[in-house]
Amino acid sequence: MKGIMVLAHGSRVKETTDTIEKIVDMVKKKIGETDMPIEIAYMELCQPDIATVVKKMIGVGVDEIKVVPYFLFRGIHIKKDIPNELKAALEGHDNVKITMGDTLGTDPRLADILADRILN
Repeated sequence: MKGIMVLAHGSRVKETTDTIEKIVDMVKKKIGETDMPIEIAYMELCQPDIATVVKKMIGVGVDEIKVVPYFLFRGIHIKKDIPNELKAALEGHDNVKITMGDTLGTDPRLADILADRILN
C-alpha cells in the first residue's frame, strides 16, 4: 500500500501547523476519497516528526511512502538532512520503499499567487 508524507519544516509558531493542516485538508478534498494514508510530518520543532510518521505508516501496512516536501527550495534540508532522517527512520524496514517528490520551486502557479497578492 502507498502512503503520502507531506513534509513541512516545522516552527514554534502555532499558525504554521494550522496552515499546513488546512492545506493538506484542501488537498484531501481535491483528490477525493482514497485508501492511501496522507500524513503530515515536520522536519524539526513540531510533532509528528519524520520517524514517527514512518513508523505509523508501516504500522498500517504501508510499504511505499512518497514524501512530498512543502518547501520552496532545494536547500540543505532537502539535499541532505531529510534524506538522512528518512534513512534512519527506515532502518530495519528494507521492504519499505521511499521516494521524494520535488519542492514547490518555480511552479508557474506560485507566480500566479504572487502576482495576485501584488495586485490585490
